[in-house]
Amino acid sequence: MTYADLDRPPLDAAALTHALVGSGTWWRDVQVTPSTASTNADLSTLAAAGAPEGTLVTTDHQQAGRGRLDRVWTVPPQAAISVSVLLRPDPVPAERWSWLPLLVGVAVAETVQAAGVEATVKWPNDVLVDDLKISGILVERVQTDAGPAAVVGVGLNVHQRADELPVPTATSLALAGAATTDRTVLLRSYARVLEALYRAWAAAEGDPRVGLLDSYVRRCSTLGQDVRVEMPNGEPLVGTAEAIDAGGRLVVRAGGARHALSAGDVVHVRRRP
Repeated sequence: MTYADLDRPPLDAAALTHALVGSGTWWRDVQVTPSTASTNADLSTLAAAGAPEGTLVTTDHQQAGRGRLDRVWTVPPQAAISVSVLLRPDPVPAERWSWLPLLVGVAVAETVQAAGVEATVKWPNDVLVDDLKISGILVERVQTDAGPAAVVGVGLNVHQRADELPVPTATSLALAGAATTDRTVLLRSYARVLEALYRAWAAAEGDPRVGLLDSYVRRCSTLGQDVRVEMPNGEPLVGTAEAIDAGGRLVVRAGGARHALSAGDVVHVRRRP
């Protein structure tokens, strides 16, 4: 054992499994590895092989994590939570699956709040603390023999020091003064919050007006801000973020017109100074 092990202990696989998986529970499997390239890639493989909803894959060291638009996300060993969960929201119409990144953002923000740190969500897939990124979310739709599934990946900065952060606009729970930086405790908390939010959303057939829309809007720091939206064609859209609509799109008022933008429509959404 090294001092690093004491400062940043490995995940407790037995404790996670005991807390989540059992007779009559929603969770079906918890897999913990010392290291991997990508938990989303690992879980996509399991999904194709028939893994059930409620399968969770996590690791102590994700070496080739990906964010939206294939952006790279890397962290030191045992310094962050890298976790992917398999969802099969069969009752939910396909057009409502766009709410999954937003739902997961609320779950992560709730987890950070429970650790004693104020958090907000930035549309479409980030969680912020004091306007600094603490978590990113990547949801991927995969086709399997049992039907389409969603692989929900989250990266949450936990132990990183300032010199270990990839960009100056990021932070970690340790830097934010969290009440706990125990990754096993945090991951258990996230799993339970995600389960509750997801099951309620699925039971409502994905209708965000049954609670989720209001929960997201209350936490969304993008709303009310003057923003510059970088579009794939290189043309920026400059205006005011006014609303999140029922489709999970960001509504921006620019030049007297209202533009409803899906996550796939944009490269970056940045606050204007």
